[in-house]
Amino acid sequence: MNDFFAAIEFMQRYPQATGKVGITGFCYGGGVSNAAAVAYPELACAVPFYGRQAPTADVAKIEAPLLLHFAELDTRINEGWPPYEAALKDNNKVYEAYIYPGVNHGFHNDSTPRYDKSAADLAWQRTLKWFDKYLS
Repeated sequence: MNDFFAAIEFMQRYPQATGKVGITGFCYGGGVSNAAAVAYPELACAVPFYGRQAPTADVAKIEAPLLLHFAELDTRINEGWPPYEAALKDNNKVYEAYIYPGVNHGFHNDSTPRYDKSAADLAWQRTLKWFDKYLS
């Protein structure tokens, strides 16, 4: 986790950057994206793909708009979504969440049999639009 956080801090200071930093990650990296949103309230946005949610007690620390992608068949990750969403709502956080029907954890990874091109393409299109909105 420290390496990911070091990368955020590097980008925040990088002279050729705009100063706006966003993050995305898949699986473990999705959890890192949620954790980074807690640890770095100055993030411009975060886009976790099927990642472990941050503890609900920490949601109040999140300032970054979140775009969250979930796989319908990923019961292990999805069981944490209802309390996380409730905490996001209770704390008036900006977020959008999508649950992609009929796909499993890793649906965006084209090197595995779980890859689903249509879900991956749609999720990526939404991700790029989110980044355009919050990082431009």
